[in-house]
Amino acid sequence: MVKLFSSCFLLFALFLAISEARSIISTKPHQLTSLKIKTNQTAKGCSYTVIFKTSCSSTTYTRDRVSLAFGDAYGNEVHEPRLDNPSSGTFEQCSTDTFQINGPCTYQICYLYLYRTGSDGWKPETVKINGPNIKPVTFYYNTFLPNGVWYGFNQCNKGLVSAVM
Repeated sequence: MVKLFSSCFLLFALFLAISEARSIISTKPHQLTSLKIKTNQTAKGCSYTVIFKTSCSSTTYTRDRVSLAFGDAYGNEVHEPRLDNPSSGTFEQCSTDTFQINGPCTYQICYLYLYRTGSDGWKPETVKINGPNIKPVTFYYNTFLPNGVWYGFNQCNKGLVSAVM
C-alpha cells in the first residue's frame, strides 16, 4: 500500500512538473525607471514568435509607438525598437498580432518589458513568447501601458535584468 501511495505521489509530481512546462507569469506589471538596452548583442541566431492579444477594453486602435525587450537571467536580451505599424491595423481592440523577431539565443525567458509612446493609449491583455529551446511563456498585462516608460515583468532570480529599479 505504501508503495502504491509512493507511486501515485510520484506520478502526481510528474504531472505537476509537466503541466508547468508552459510558464505563465501572472504577477502585476511594474514600471522601470530605466532599461539599459544591450547594444552589444547583435547576434540574430534565434527566431522568436511573439503573440500580442489586445484587450477588448483597449482603445479602438493605436498609432502609438510600441517597443519590447525580453530576456533571460543570464543577460541574453532581445530588443525590438518598433513593433507597431499604424497603417496596418496593428494592436486594434480585441485583436491578436503575431511577430517574428530575430535576436540572440536565450535560455528560459524570465522578463519582458514594453515601451509605449504616443497619445492614443493601448491595453495589451497578454504577450506570449515562443522560441527555440525555451518553454512558451505568457505574460498577463490587462492594463493600459503608461506613456514613455518601460513597463512589464521581471521574474528572473534576484532580478538579474539590466534594469535600474
